[in-house]
Amino acid sequence: MSVLRPVPDGGRVPPEPAVCPFGRCDGSGWIEEEHGRARACACLERRKRSAATRRMGTGVPKRFRGVSFERKPICDLEPAILRLVRQYVRDIERNLDDGRGLWFWGDVGTGKTSLAMLVSMAAERSGRSVAIYPLTRLLAEIKQTYDRDADASYLQLFRRLSMVDLLQLDDLGTERTTEWVLEQLYSIVNERWQDQRAIVVTTNLDHTALREQLGARTVSRLIEICGEPLPIMGPDLRIGAGRA
Repeated sequence: MSVLRPVPDGGRVPPEPAVCPFGRCDGSGWIEEEHGRARACACLERRKRSAATRRMGTGVPKRFRGVSFERKPICDLEPAILRLVRQYVRDIERNLDDGRGLWFWGDVGTGKTSLAMLVSMAAERSGRSVAIYPLTRLLAEIKQTYDRDADASYLQLFRRLSMVDLLQLDDLGTERTTEWVLEQLYSIVNERWQDQRAIVVTTNLDHTALREQLGARTVSRLIEICGEPLPIMGPDLRIGAGRA
């Protein structure tokens, strides 16, 4: 997969060849063998998944594109939490391959979403497919698939949500609970749990409160995917930033 790169005089240069992330093929997705035969490289499946899940979610919002471990508000967070997140990011490839995620919970404005964005950006830099959704946006996109003139069916969207390497769900538990909402969340989380796909979650609720809000089935699977919630506590950093 390659693109034409613009040059200063307005012309074009030949496309750069794709690079195999595993160093096994020439970038084509196929490994040549004897007698003119070829077998699929491991990178071929990753490319297919990336193409199928392109332009999902919001992408990294402008406000979060500059987040890093060295900048506020991240650098001021609990060092023990930062060590865990750094370790996860350093081993992002294996964590995603094994379907391991992270769960951040705590008060409003404490940096949960900034930490989640760090993880999602690390996954993108590794060439993995990522979908970032505030819960309200995700539910709105699902509802749109019911429209007669919708660009994609519910099943198509569900498959893409299931395939993406990393799904980031923000503000879990804030949506008004209905049977429909509970069923959508369970279906997505359960599918990713079965396929060992990673999820990163942010929420203001601990897992006990979230269990009451979303149901034991969904929360049980989230804990198996993400482990125990990481507490991000403290004052609302947005208020302090606004005053500054």
